Amino acid sequence: MKKIIVNENQRGFLFKNGRYIKMLTPGKYILTSSMETEIVNMDTSITLRKCSLDTILADKQVAQCVDTIEVSDRQIALHYVNGVFNSVLKSGKYAYFKVFDKHEFTPVDIEDPLMNGIIPEHIFSRISNIYFMRVEIKEYEKGRLYYNNKFIKILDAGTYYFWKNGTKIDVGVVDTRLTQLNIAGQEILTHDKVAIRVNFVLNYRVTDCVKILTEIDDFTEQLHVAAQLALREFVCNHKLDEILEMRDELSSYVFKSLKSREKDLFVEITQAGVKDIILPGEVRAIMNTVLIAEKRAQASVITRREEVASTRS
Repeated sequence: MKKIIVNENQRGFLFKNGRYIKMLTPGKYILTSSMETEIVNMDTSITLRKCSLDTILADKQVAQCVDTIEVSDRQIALHYVNGVFNSVLKSGKYAYFKVFDKHEFTPVDIEDPLMNGIIPEHIFSRISNIYFMRVEIKEYEKGRLYYNNKFIKILDAGTYYFWKNGTKIDVGVVDTRLTQLNIAGQEILTHDKVAIRVNFVLNYRVTDCVKILTEIDDFTEQLHVAAQLALREFVCNHKLDEILEMRDELSSYVFKSLKSREKDLFVEITQAGVKDIILPGEVRAIMNTVLIAEKRAQASVITRREEVASTRS
C-alpha cells in the first residue's frame, strides 16, 4: 500500500495492472501494489508514459475537462492561453485542461513557405527561429526568391517571413542603386608603339535582377572586359599625342561602346570617363624636359619684350 496526494493544480491518472482506470481529482489516495499513477500539471499539455492520449480521451470524465487539437503534417498551430500567445505546436495531437485556463488554437498551413500575413509580426519575437526564417529587403534592393533552386518571384523592399517546411529557400539580394565600377589600367600600346595605362571609371544600375544572374556569368567582370576592349580599340588606333589631346573623345567612345551592350548585360550605363592616363617613366621625363624648355622659351620671349620696351622708353 502507498499513499499519494493530487494537488489542486494537478490531475492524476490511475492504472491497475498496466491498464488505465480513471482520472484522479485533487485529494489523498491509497494505492494497492497493483496500482500506479501518473500525475500531470494542469498548465501543460497532457503527456503520459503508460498509455496514449486517445486512451484517456475515451474517458468522458477526461474529455469534458480538456481542449484538444490535432495538427496535420503540413501545419503548425499557434497556441493562446487566456488570450496570450503561448507556444507553437508541431504536427500531432494535443490536449490541455480547461478547468482554470482558456485555450485557443490557430492552425496555420505551412505548405507555402512564404507567410501570407495572418500572423501578427510581434508574435515572431516569441517563436523559435527553428520554425521560420526572416529576410529583409532594403529600399534600394530587390530580392530573387528561389524554392529548391527554382525561381519563384521578385521581392520588393520589406520584411518577409518563411516557414522552414523542408523546402530549400534562397533569397538573392541585388543592389539597384547607382554603382561605380573602377577599371584599373592595363598596359596598352598606342598606334606609335608607346605603352600607356588608362584608368577608367563608369557608373551603372542593374535593370533586370533575374536575367543578370540567370543569363550571364559575373556581370561586373563582363562590364570590366567590355570597357577594357573599348579602351584598347581606341588607344591602338591613335598616337600618344592624339590620345593626350582627345581625353573627352576617348571617354565618349568607351561610353557609347558600353551603352551598346546595355541590353546584353542587363544594366544601364549612366556615366563613363577617363580617370587618368599613366605614361612610361621615360616618356614622362621627356615630356617634362619639353615642358621646361617651352617655359624657358616663353620666359626668354617675355624678357626680350621687356628689354625692348625699356630701351624705347
